[in-house]
Amino acid sequence: MTMSLVPGESPVSLTEARGWLRMGTAVDDAVVAQLLRAATSICEAFVGQWLVRRSGSETLPLDGGTVRLTVRPVVAVADVTLLAVDGGATVADSNGYRVAIASDGIGRLTINAPGDADRVRVTYRAGLAEDGAGVPEAIRQGIVRMTQHLYDARDGADAAPPAVIAALWQPWRTLSLGGGR
Repeated sequence: MTMSLVPGESPVSLTEARGWLRMGTAVDDAVVAQLLRAATSICEAFVGQWLVRRSGSETLPLDGGTVRLTVRPVVAVADVTLLAVDGGATVADSNGYRVAIASDGIGRLTINAPGDADRVRVTYRAGLAEDGAGVPEAIRQGIVRMTQHLYDARDGADAAPPAVIAALWQPWRTLSLGGGR
């Protein structure tokens, strides 16, 4: 699988994170912004979902004409391109495939007639909320706390993140048992 993703925005602003860290000056803003992005990425990996909607593109093997998109919750599929072994690429029209988005946001794409294509490149939008304000407050609070943990541990402290962070994110966590289609 090849994935090309445009980084999404954090649902927590730099001002909110600085307030939680009780920072009075902007001296460490670049560091805090970097930690905020890292905390957001950690959260997305933990919950198995993108938080703020954005576009992504991935190339997946066509096994039986059906693929399961990696990121969730899928909102819409924008573009489907069939990729052949010989390097040829064919943009599929909307009648050439079916999209099914399950209630948990998993997107599945079925190619009606894959021909000699062995892979498919799919561009789609996914994310829990349209913007940071739509992300549940417990997730946002966990990101702030993870940012604090990363800030405190930046000098090599080897402490595990506080359990409260996982507790805040747990209700939104989705797990998968393998690559089931």
